[in-house]
Amino acid sequence: MAAATSADCGPPAYGSDFLQLDAGDAPVGGKADWLARRLRQAIADGQLAMGSRLPPTRVLAAELRVSRGVVTEAYRRLAEDGHVKGRRRGGTVVVAAPLLQPSVPCGTRPGPAPVAADRAVPGTLFAGEPNADVFDALRATRARIDFPPGQPDLTVFPRAAWLRADRAVLAELSADNLGYGDPRGAPQLRRAVATWLATSRGIRVEPDEVLIVAGTAQALSLLHPVLRADGIDSVAVEDPGSLGTRQHLQNGALATPPVPVDDGGMRVDALRATRARAVLLTPAHQFPTGVVTSGARRRELLLWAKDGGLIMEDDYDAEHRYDRPPVAALRALLTDQVCYMGSVSKLLAPALRIGWVVPPPRYRDALTDAKRFNDLGNAVLPQLVLARLMESGDLERHLHLLRGRHRRRRDAMINAIAEHLPGAVVHGAAAGLHLTVTYASEVPDTELAAAALARGVTCQPLSWHRQMPGHPGLVLGYAATPPGAIADGVAALGEALRELA
Repeated sequence: MAAATSADCGPPAYGSDFLQLDAGDAPVGGKADWLARRLRQAIADGQLAMGSRLPPTRVLAAELRVSRGVVTEAYRRLAEDGHVKGRRRGGTVVVAAPLLQPSVPCGTRPGPAPVAADRAVPGTLFAGEPNADVFDALRATRARIDFPPGQPDLTVFPRAAWLRADRAVLAELSADNLGYGDPRGAPQLRRAVATWLATSRGIRVEPDEVLIVAGTAQALSLLHPVLRADGIDSVAVEDPGSLGTRQHLQNGALATPPVPVDDGGMRVDALRATRARAVLLTPAHQFPTGVVTSGARRRELLLWAKDGGLIMEDDYDAEHRYDRPPVAALRALLTDQVCYMGSVSKLLAPALRIGWVVPPPRYRDALTDAKRFNDLGNAVLPQLVLARLMESGDLERHLHLLRGRHRRRRDAMINAIAEHLPGAVVHGAAAGLHLTVTYASEVPDTELAAAALARGVTCQPLSWHRQMPGHPGLVLGYAATPPGAIADGVAALGEALRELA
């Protein structure tokens, strides 16, 4: 029998053992799109697990017989979406799974998604008044797409800088630093925070005036007995305003009379009408409306405080601004009547549980005692590492990186809302990590959030953050969600609203 010729066998095939990729499947002129799509699906399907290393661009390009630019462009798109990250000699590594719908064979229609055993039932999660564990339940709910407000892009946490600082701290650490620390916080971090506040928030404080705490949540818990000892049993809050903050205050047996917020911030005339001696504000970027407290309203607030009122300033989202100049903290304008609170939860990661309080002088000793008897002080090693990041400029560089990424994701969400939720009004776009969206329909926002969850999208109804009646709406975090998932999630919201209307 004659040997087969090359013509009999057809043209030589070129492909890669990696995911059995065959460049012949790619459309003409769309190789980068094809490759990015295949890689994204492989990550979503679990073929590429977290920590998997992608082939070097040169190697994969040679195997597929495509230009290296095709592979580089595909990797760049995945990195931009936060799914992979280049680690120099460590190569390109998978760091986050894309939120994609499972693939469906041709000729079939997708059925309802399976419900995981630990997935909350939409009608239960959004029925009635939200409980204390509602945010835990929402975070535990499995969904295709999450829109968590108040969470930065955690895929770009500065791991390399943190490790460098950690090694440097351990190399220089004395044995004394491994004992019990100062309950007020490590002196190095209190100095670094004082410098950070002076340069970025206009607050001039001495390190001894700074108390290191486990985030703003703990700051509020420590303040409960201190306020009650001062005869304060009521803290006025913004409306709409943070449900979580309100829950923390109520857990400390403090009443939370609501005060309406308008385009200038909290209405001070309504604040006076409550007769509350304390108020909690987010003046740099009000949660959830995004309003910046105006100059006129700030002057009214300071006059109210000089009459004996206490301002509890949660400097929420102050650093995350895109289309407006910075605004000074209220603590920079009035010392004796402002209790200032901040943290790195929105700058680095909530998991670090590091924040700070600059209390009025009359509360300083009582708060230090409260911290001492609560936990003897924060863990010292993470404090020293954070101080090193602040002093080296690494934290400032990370903030600049976040601003660029968050701005692009914000723009993606605004564009998606314009396309899929026509007529909706976007609030608070100039800064922050979320948008608040109100719509003309009378559909209750809890029903819309439940319908979105049924489509695999989690979001918070605006009514959760109200004590008084108001327009329905949604609070949509964009910073932690890749642009492609943002577009898909907002499209699902639009479908849900049209179906309910």
